[in-house]
Amino acid sequence: MEYCGMGNFVFLFLVSGLHSIHGDLSYSVQEEMKRGSVFGNIAKDLGLTLDTLSSRKARIESEENERRYCDVSLRSGELIVSGRIDREEQCGQKPSCVLKFELLLESPLELHRVSLQIQDINDNAPSFPTDKIKLEISESAVKGARFRVNAAHDEDIGQNGVQSYNLQRNEHFAFNVQSTSAGTKYGELVLQKDLDREEQKEIKLSLLALDGGSPQRSGTVVIHVTVLDANDNAPVFSQAVYVASLPENAPLKTRVVTVSAADADEGVNGEVTYELGRISDRSRKLFSLDAQTGEIFVTGEIDFEEGTKYEIIVQAKDGFGISSDSQVLISITDVNDNAPVISLKSVTNPVPENVLPGTEVGLINVQDRDSEKNRKVRCFLQQHIPFKLIPSIKNYYSLVTTEKLDRELVSEYNITISATDEGSPPLTSVKVVHISIADVNDNPPVFEEQSYSSYVPENNKPGHSLCSVKAHDPDWRQNGTVIYSLLPGEVNGAPVSSYLSVNGDTGVIQSVRPFDYEQFRSFKVNVMARDNGSPPLSSNVTVSVIITDVNDNTPQILYPAPEGNSFMTELIPKAAQGGSLVSKVIAVDGDSGQNAWLSYQIIKSSDPGLFKIDLHSGEIRTQRDISDSDNMKQNIVVAVKDNGQPSLSATCSMFLVISDNLAEVPELKDMAYEDSSSKLTSYLIIALVSVSTFFLTFIIIILGLRFCRRKKPRLLFDGAVAIPSSYLPPNYADVDGTGTLRSTYNYDAYLNTGSRTSDFKFLTSYNDNTLPADQTLRKNPTDFEEVLKQKAQVNRIAFGVT
Repeated sequence: MEYCGMGNFVFLFLVSGLHSIHGDLSYSVQEEMKRGSVFGNIAKDLGLTLDTLSSRKARIESEENERRYCDVSLRSGELIVSGRIDREEQCGQKPSCVLKFELLLESPLELHRVSLQIQDINDNAPSFPTDKIKLEISESAVKGARFRVNAAHDEDIGQNGVQSYNLQRNEHFAFNVQSTSAGTKYGELVLQKDLDREEQKEIKLSLLALDGGSPQRSGTVVIHVTVLDANDNAPVFSQAVYVASLPENAPLKTRVVTVSAADADEGVNGEVTYELGRISDRSRKLFSLDAQTGEIFVTGEIDFEEGTKYEIIVQAKDGFGISSDSQVLISITDVNDNAPVISLKSVTNPVPENVLPGTEVGLINVQDRDSEKNRKVRCFLQQHIPFKLIPSIKNYYSLVTTEKLDRELVSEYNITISATDEGSPPLTSVKVVHISIADVNDNPPVFEEQSYSSYVPENNKPGHSLCSVKAHDPDWRQNGTVIYSLLPGEVNGAPVSSYLSVNGDTGVIQSVRPFDYEQFRSFKVNVMARDNGSPPLSSNVTVSVIITDVNDNTPQILYPAPEGNSFMTELIPKAAQGGSLVSKVIAVDGDSGQNAWLSYQIIKSSDPGLFKIDLHSGEIRTQRDISDSDNMKQNIVVAVKDNGQPSLSATCSMFLVISDNLAEVPELKDMAYEDSSSKLTSYLIIALVSVSTFFLTFIIIILGLRFCRRKKPRLLFDGAVAIPSSYLPPNYADVDGTGTLRSTYNYDAYLNTGSRTSDFKFLTSYNDNTLPADQTLRKNPTDFEEVLKQKAQVNRIAFGVT
């Protein structure tokens, strides 16, 4: 392939796995080409498209701190000159000058070695070591005598180097070109006609050196010949070539080597001095020569990485200018003076926390400018991090993950990369690579508690705060933002949203409406905490709402009827002794706990010392024996109070009649309605008295019959009053000892005086343990049924009840 004066293109493709070196590419380019000049097309040579070059980040890589002389155009795939290329600076007099660099492609990583052959152009003119060459020739020199002249030097090589010389036309000398055994060219003046010092003491000749380039260049020197007396011996060096070795970084004034030459002549003709002959500018800055002793010293900073070999030509002259030269070769040995250089070529930052172990997140290049073992580098990471370095191509390392990352545990890493060479002593470099871990929504919200409980008093106001749920999400930003909501459900047959609401931001749960302890006492709801990730994650928690009782129900009196309703009347035998059960107040309370604990108290009584009531059971008993002086008509008012705060109460009135004679019963009507302004008709009064007398006579007869049957007469009386337990209203409990209905009482009838028609009904009880045994008549079921029938018949006759 020929392009812009380029040489041949050679392409060798080698496959060695995913990360591999793919062979050599060779190009040729002339030195001193302008920047931007094209000398090849890497896309065509590798068979790659321009998109591939761009996506794989194709680029030219060179050694650290070395100049880059070419680059790749990603738009066209062409190789272009990016810096000045001087063959003489790079390769000196070497016949072949090749620059080597690397073409790097990523994803996958490929490395191509590229060789660039630098072609010489004629950009340097021949030059002589000095502007004037002084020769002192004895007049005794014979025809054919040869006098050495330092040859011109041209930095160019081959045809562009020195090709010919032209000596100014004269009658004494001709010019010939010769070569030493070491291959160094030099010139000789050949004496063609004898010199005559008396005729001409000095001869000045102009010597022109021409190269073979196009355009041709030349250099000129003036040869000043001084005719002397005979001096026929030139200095002779002890060695044709001197070889020395010098470590880099050698201190200034270090002696490198000593050259020595001797002259067989005597006197001034045998005194030898030394001077530098052909030497490069770089060598001239680094070394100096003592003209008297022939010692070569270090005068500049020696760096192995800048040059490994130096060549110096040393001339020895006798007192009359006859000279000879010798070659000095100085080799520079490497010292481990360069620490490895760590370069981060590419890095993925931030790294998602859900990447799989073994994922490549960075590409590291390590260079050491030293040589041999000083150049060998070991690269490693600090311990206890989820990353490692895997050696790749040549001096490249891949930074890969070794385990699963978790941003919630470690959100960023400062990865310390250490590189140590194998020199003595070894040198180490450190580079810190910062890697951030990107968040992934991999954590659901977690509640602080496994469950929540809230106690709220009944009759609460809407908007009352019950409790606050709190969930935490360790993820970042929107992945960690938590929103609360109620899960659908029912409470007592209604949607949960009609009872509670939750603040989506704060998690505060509030009531939507008041609660009633008597309707339901507790319920459970489920609260969901959801984050804002994609996809969102959530978790649930159960919130138990426990409704506490408030004393908002007044005690309800079941027996006797509360004040304002029908009045209840009890009949008490005159023979009743102290402690006899007279009656019982039965009440219930819709509240619970201490709010339903009831206490009983007589707040008004016709005779305060006659009756008492049990504080907890509501049983009314006599405090002493009944006496004849006691008023037949007794009126008491009982208050029933609960134990709530504040306490609620209800009252009822009860009328008691002390009598053993049923004939006295009609007077109950006047007692029950002493304050009534209603008028009774005369015939009703007469009828009532008649019926009462008849009934009383009938009872006396019955009692007489019973007394005849029994040895021990007993009074038919049991003042305890109760109602069947089935009378209890719904939702009322039968609380033992609190004054509510007890199942041990079983009553058949009661005496009601609450209406103006005054229906008289006589109560009896199956409880025969109220009065003492000697004052209470015990009855068998058969006798009791007969009494009930008689009572019913009397009532029908008295009041016309069918």
